Amino acid sequence: MGNPKAFITIARKDAGYRPVFERVSDFGEVEQTLNREDRKLQASRCMDCGIPFCHWGCPLGNKMPEWQDLIYKGQWKEAVENLHETNNFPDFTGRICPAPCEKSCVLALHDAPVTIRENEAAVTEVAFIEGMIKAQPPKTRTGKKIAVIGSGPAGLAAAQQLNRKGHTVTIFEKDNALGGLMRYGIPNFKLNKNVIDRRLALLEEEGIIFQPNTAIGKDISGKEVMKKFDAVCIAVGAGQPRDINPEGRDLNGIYFAMDFLGQQNQLIMGEPVLDKDIISAKGKHVLVIGGGDTGSDCVGTSIRQGAVKVTQIEIMPEPPVGKNPETPWPFYPTILKTTSSHLEGCERKWSLNTNKFTGENGKVTEVLVEEVEWIKENGRISMKPTGKTEVIKADLVLLALGFIHPIHDGLLDELAVNYDARGNVAVDKESKSNVTKVFATGDAAIGASLVVRAIALGRKVAEDIHHSLIS
Repeated sequence: MGNPKAFITIARKDAGYRPVFERVSDFGEVEQTLNREDRKLQASRCMDCGIPFCHWGCPLGNKMPEWQDLIYKGQWKEAVENLHETNNFPDFTGRICPAPCEKSCVLALHDAPVTIRENEAAVTEVAFIEGMIKAQPPKTRTGKKIAVIGSGPAGLAAAQQLNRKGHTVTIFEKDNALGGLMRYGIPNFKLNKNVIDRRLALLEEEGIIFQPNTAIGKDISGKEVMKKFDAVCIAVGAGQPRDINPEGRDLNGIYFAMDFLGQQNQLIMGEPVLDKDIISAKGKHVLVIGGGDTGSDCVGTSIRQGAVKVTQIEIMPEPPVGKNPETPWPFYPTILKTTSSHLEGCERKWSLNTNKFTGENGKVTEVLVEEVEWIKENGRISMKPTGKTEVIKADLVLLALGFIHPIHDGLLDELAVNYDARGNVAVDKESKSNVTKVFATGDAAIGASLVVRAIALGRKVAEDIHHSLIS
């Protein structure tokens, strides 16, 4: 630790966001960046604690105190190399990770943790700009061939780790371009797709084979893949969206969030979308059902498309602001989260259940909601209707209710993998499914989770596959 008193003398400084009036007119990244000197000062605030709870809080086990100190000393190349020891894609997590490391930082006790996530994004940008990050192809090949099905963070991490061990890896992706929900689910104002593309260029240079527009189980049978490859890694994510079924659910104008978000990203990338299929919020009253990050992304996208009004509702009660005694430090806190999209203009409501969709000429126009109470008894929480209802005007309804498990139809059912109680691919401690040489990782194995956890699981399944092939 170069400056043992920096946490006392230097205040936390966030990069902040671009002005609202500017950012709502485009899909450019919202978050700003600090200059290098500010970044060095922010990194110097790390106390190099005897017990680094930040390291404990990170699913990847990133060594925060080490690379913070390297940034402080101006050793940017060494800092990014330290990060890459545990994280294949710090440029992704530096933008879209909720930063459990910061929530576990000792300075979080005083509401001023080290700006770990922003530092992570900054050091990676410096490294890319100055050519510090280069392809690392293996010197020899093992002759083993591995199929990775799915190109989200788990699949990409698994592929890179396996490739560096000398195996020949082919990534199969059903969509036009690789990246999974990072490309087709997360808005550009949070993650510019050039950030993904420059990583993909490195992976290709390292020798990984890309096969987009290929749905295994449809375009190519699962049996054919099993014949051609020594191991198969399922990294298809948790693509089955959670739905609700109140009266009027079949009205036009009600969509799953990912259909809306993915299409907007397709339009930005110039992918063809038929005019009749375009989902637009322009000039509409938008109701987003679901209070999480996906719902927030729908809010920001709707505002950029020109919505008249955006309302976001959540069935759970409003979380406390600042601190929550039920989730104390160093655990990840359940508190009110206000995103950049919420700051752009959105009405938020809690403890509302959706009872009925009504419409005219087959199109939704209003949504009847009812206030609910949440009662905790004997350690269990239950929902109680109150009878208090209200009608929310809505020309466009977006269901941002999360995901329940991977899509079973097609590949997974063809391979006859077993599912766990939640519908995910059942795997053992070595990431193996019940089917010989078939492994599963990421959201396909644990359900919808964080990008940082997906990368961690991708790295783990790579180790498991490697050991199975050489044993």
